[in-house]
Amino acid sequence: MQNQSFVTEFVFLGLSQNPDIQKILFVIFLVVYIATVTGNLLIVVTIVSSPALLGSPMYFFLVFLSFLDVCLSSVIAPKMIVDLLYEKKTISFGGCMTQLFFEHFFGGAEMIVLTVMAYDRYVAICKPLHYTTIMTSRICGILIVVAWTGGLLHSIIQITFTSQLPFCGPNIIDHFICDLFPLLKLACTDTYVFGVLVVANSGLICILIFSMLLVSYGVILFSLRSHSTEGQRKALSTCGSHIAVVVMLFVPCIFEYARPPSALYFDKMVEIFYTMLTPLLNPLIYTFRNKEVKNAITKLWKRLMVISDKK
Repeated sequence: MQNQSFVTEFVFLGLSQNPDIQKILFVIFLVVYIATVTGNLLIVVTIVSSPALLGSPMYFFLVFLSFLDVCLSSVIAPKMIVDLLYEKKTISFGGCMTQLFFEHFFGGAEMIVLTVMAYDRYVAICKPLHYTTIMTSRICGILIVVAWTGGLLHSIIQITFTSQLPFCGPNIIDHFICDLFPLLKLACTDTYVFGVLVVANSGLICILIFSMLLVSYGVILFSLRSHSTEGQRKALSTCGSHIAVVVMLFVPCIFEYARPPSALYFDKMVEIFYTMLTPLLNPLIYTFRNKEVKNAITKLWKRLMVISDKK
């Protein structure tokens, strides 16, 4: 197999070829992106500025989840939004590989952070007497390093074999971003083995982690029987938020990568859901169901108003 590529840029077909629809989509996704960045950064600033929250492992991990949501949406949304203003949507070969790398880097790290958050809830609910000795600040730091490292290794594996594929002819991608299966369709070689590697490195990992999370929450729910009614309500509220976020990220991911590399007409919609809508909904899910975060946001807002009045 040749490792030489003659293609220097790729052309996206985008979400629509209709100029009027593109203008509408431009406004919608610009608003979604601004709301996503604002909402997630608000959670980061609120928790970081509140020592009581930052000292809790759950909120410590939530800071990183929100930060990763900002990063993931920023890899996808700005390019897609700008492309909606142009008839021809292009990206350089290097730019395509860069987007692919960071998309899987931040996505992989986010999945591990969600797994870590599930472990934190398991310890808090099933081993409450040992919680402070198990979830120490050192352990929390190590788990975050594991998340970054896991995302990096996952992404390096993907980019290593994708960048080696020969692209010598077609360069039109029927998508709005550079992703694995659309690129495999353009390669000038048999990509069956690469397709299997994608399913193994992305699809099966998604299924494995998702299954582990479902089992862990099954154990948590089973253990709640011995808790008080108030304890059950609080635990279910916290776990409910986390389960909602997990489902919104993992189910579309499994659909995208744990199947043969065939193009389906609603692939783009699935990709939009977990790269743009999920990061938008995460802060809403965590703040609307969490009194501590809402109280911290209120205190932060009051402090800002006081500072503003003094000026």
